[in-house]
Amino acid sequence: MKARRAAKPVAAIHRVTGSQFGDPIVRGGLHIRGSDAHPEVRHAVIRFARWLRAKFPFPIRVPVYLFPTEQIMTGKRELVSASFFAPFDRSVEPYIRVSTGDYTLLRQKNGRDNALASILCSVAHEVVHYQQWSQGRELCEREALRRASAIVRSYWKTVLHP
Repeated sequence: MKARRAAKPVAAIHRVTGSQFGDPIVRGGLHIRGSDAHPEVRHAVIRFARWLRAKFPFPIRVPVYLFPTEQIMTGKRELVSASFFAPFDRSVEPYIRVSTGDYTLLRQKNGRDNALASILCSVAHEVVHYQQWSQGRELCEREALRRASAIVRSYWKTVLHP
């Protein structure tokens, strides 16, 4: 992929705060953020997230930020299409970032459904990394690639169009 400018940084890292009794409050769920993303992409990711929440547990809240750029920069200064922030400290919530700026080009080259499937596969890939992290396992790229494809294929069987 060609290099491009870096995306805006995520606003803040959310720390889980304690309750009035000193117990940590653990928020759960999968939440989609990114009003700047293409409307077709945002709608497809929201529908996919609804399906994911019905199929998989999300014991620790993980927001998915949709960026309107073609790539995003990781903390290691690498340009990627998606990333998962897995904090060492369990009191800090993880997050997923997905670039969506290449959707128009992908749609022209491969058609709407394939372009959306590509972005949903990126979301699923990072969700697999989230699952690995939340289960206390090491992040495995091979497993993420394999399982993300299987998740999107399974989702594809339940919808007419993504």
